[in-house]
Amino acid sequence: MSSDLLRKIPSVDELLRDGEISALAASLPAGVASGIVRRAVGELRDELLSGGAEGALDALAGTVRGRLRRLMAPSLVRVVNASGTVLHTNLGRALLAQAATKALTLASSGPLNLEFDLGSGSRGERDSRVEELVVALTSAEAACVVNNNAAAVLIALNTLAEGREVVISRGELVEIGGSFRLPEIIEKSGCVLKEVGTTNRTHPRDYSEAIAAETAILFKAHTSNYKVTGFTAEVSLKELVAIAQDNGLPVVEDLGSGSLVDLSVYGLKKEPVVGERIAAGADIVTFSADKLLGGPQAGIIAGRKELVDRIRRNPLKRALRVDKLTLSALEATLRLYLKPKELAEALPTIRHLSRPLDELEATARAAAELLKGRLGPGYSVEPRRGESIVGSGSLPGHTIPTWVLEITHGSMSPEKIFRLFLDGATPVLGRVSKDKFILDIRTIDRVEDLLPF
Repeated sequence: MSSDLLRKIPSVDELLRDGEISALAASLPAGVASGIVRRAVGELRDELLSGGAEGALDALAGTVRGRLRRLMAPSLVRVVNASGTVLHTNLGRALLAQAATKALTLASSGPLNLEFDLGSGSRGERDSRVEELVVALTSAEAACVVNNNAAAVLIALNTLAEGREVVISRGELVEIGGSFRLPEIIEKSGCVLKEVGTTNRTHPRDYSEAIAAETAILFKAHTSNYKVTGFTAEVSLKELVAIAQDNGLPVVEDLGSGSLVDLSVYGLKKEPVVGERIAAGADIVTFSADKLLGGPQAGIIAGRKELVDRIRRNPLKRALRVDKLTLSALEATLRLYLKPKELAEALPTIRHLSRPLDELEATARAAAELLKGRLGPGYSVEPRRGESIVGSGSLPGHTIPTWVLEITHGSMSPEKIFRLFLDGATPVLGRVSKDKFILDIRTIDRVEDLLPF
């Protein structure tokens, strides 16, 4: 390429004297703005050397301005979830209850008794209050908390089976969000994975025949994010516990979503309930706090005191522990379960999953009229019956009747309408389906939130 283009690249100092760049850089620490400019200049030089066009040179100052503005603006912003996925992993999963956000404010605004026993006046255990609530709600003997459920599985297996075999059905070797796979977590825990059965059928004898001197745990994973149907067979927890007890082995179950209540009470498909799995004989149960439980991101380990105490003493517990903000929000969320009659109103996850159809229809019709007035001519906004999903690997294959808005425009594609709503002052996330832009009303508490501008 011609060296003329390279000679046209402005110097770092020249760019820093640009009016808008200079104004943006004025409030930044020394070296921050010049570093951004230097990197942009270096990238441009590499691009031109690779045959890039002169247009890239013309865009250099704009690129620097954009990077400086992005650096100074918050990257995490509120998003209105009208996608039809109630627990949207990419949007942070469960919305916290008002009680939990108040607890977060308290925990973040001053000192608190995180690891201090006010009764004895000495050091305390940071998980103690959450443990007390989990034990009360599940009838487990003991409990502790780590930063997510994958960490809960990791530390439980590392504590109870490091260097030894973990026996699990091939049909339960799940892959969770972000391409994290259970076999890899088992491997990282320092255990030896021993698969039994087949993808679609596993029998009690498969476990019995696999047990050897090196077997440390019989492991069961709830397939919360997929469903195998047809010619299938699964070993129940009750059967697995009987096999384990005959061989003097513990059963560890990864429940994933981990519901504390029977969701069928709210008109949903029943998911395994933590307390019922403890009662059925699981020695350790691990589950997430930010899915069906409706709290902050955390992994809860509940079960036999002897085993939980061993897990608590594992040095990994220090590395995986949660902070005061998580513990405060989790404690406040768990306390809501002590008043089951008020749970559906107090906990956003349960409220959104169980909203009645007549309420959703009324909200959809009100939102349709509001959007018609705001969007103007050319747009069609029609309320329709639809289906929501729970999301975050919860209740796979289960849909919930809902009301949606179908939005179309005579000369605009649904993808462009999707972009219009996402580019608003407060981004609104819908979805495109069957050549229509869809807004699901299930998670919308205020119709005004759907306005894109």
